[in-house]
Amino acid sequence: MADFYDHVKIYVKAGDGGNGCISFHREKYVAYGGPDGGDGGHGGNIVFVIDEGTNTLLDFRNRKKFVAKNGGDGMPKKFHGATAEDLIIPVPEGTVIRDAATGKVIKDMSRCEPFIVAKGGKGGWGNRHFATPIRQAPRFAKNGLDGEAKELILELKMLADVGFVGLPNVGKSTLLSMISAARPKIANYHFTTLAPMLGVVSVDGNAFVAADIPGLIEGASEGLGLGHDFLRHVDRCRLLVHVVDISGSEGRDPIEDIQMINEELRKYSEDLAQRPQIIAANKCDILDPETEAETKEKLEAFAKSLGYEVVYISAASGENVKPLCRRVYEMLQELPPLTIYEAEAEEILEEPQSPDDITITKKGNAWVVEGEWLKWLMSGINFDDRESFMYFEKMIRDNGIIQKMRDAGIADGDEVILYDLEFDFVD
Repeated sequence: MADFYDHVKIYVKAGDGGNGCISFHREKYVAYGGPDGGDGGHGGNIVFVIDEGTNTLLDFRNRKKFVAKNGGDGMPKKFHGATAEDLIIPVPEGTVIRDAATGKVIKDMSRCEPFIVAKGGKGGWGNRHFATPIRQAPRFAKNGLDGEAKELILELKMLADVGFVGLPNVGKSTLLSMISAARPKIANYHFTTLAPMLGVVSVDGNAFVAADIPGLIEGASEGLGLGHDFLRHVDRCRLLVHVVDISGSEGRDPIEDIQMINEELRKYSEDLAQRPQIIAANKCDILDPETEAETKEKLEAFAKSLGYEVVYISAASGENVKPLCRRVYEMLQELPPLTIYEAEAEEILEEPQSPDDITITKKGNAWVVEGEWLKWLMSGINFDDRESFMYFEKMIRDNGIIQKMRDAGIADGDEVILYDLEFDFVD
């Protein structure tokens, strides 16, 4: 399985926004030029795009950390910092992006436009934005916001209309090679195919996509054989073609084989076990003439009890292969469209919107006040500058932080800690 890679955990970090600039206009004969600090540039986004030329996540085997560039800092003369380029990550179509912590779907990269999975931080404002008739020379600016960082699970679920399932060596790969341009490895031993294979099948000017799913044996749903790794690729299939060796060339009973594989499908997913099936009874050209009628009668009675159709084929000689493909296409027209997984993870706001997340706790003799909005506000304050500190005091008063302190029980003279800032509370 060295050539196939379909499940990986990665870390992504969007770029941070550049810091705003503190600067004042300097020009001969202009006594009061005023603030002219430029804004910081936005950090680069992390963007996933579909790469139609690949069908594996092998590129992620040796690289699992992706960090976009930061935005440039603002400059004097109102010059804006450079906005960083987005970091583009190509993935095969059918890749499902999940949040590593919760397992929830963030995006299904199937038949979609490029998707921003982590947003770059906004650039901070330069000091020119903070000038007022009263505060004409603000000596503070805003720092850029941090870019989003996430741990993600990338899980490839191939986009196939039809999945060929069955035990090893029953002729799935041979069948796929007969009806499409796919060229899977074919040999007379088990586990010849070590990766799912896709093929486009043409039927009277129309087409569907079929996948050969390798390695299903008893216990596949618990990890035996190769099936545990590849059952996820049947998830999207609207129809299953269950290939069985009706000749019994390996001493197996086709009905028992079907029951066993269906049980593995059920253990993996009850929904998967309920998918419509066609039984492709392969190797019918080497059936024992003396037992042929009895074998077919038993198989057809069993299939009827499950609501399946039976088509007798020989993948090696091509017998009845075209009628099978035609019937598959007809059934697909009556089935729901290919499954596209809806997003389950909630979108994270790109910046703190309000001080609602403020927490106030008492540790020893001091009160500790924390919160993302507060951290964001303090990131651009110059506490050594009187005007900057006055701006900070006005913001926490106007946004109800002072009132929250009072409500929590903080009284005059109590020690208060706001991250790196420590002071005695004065109401």
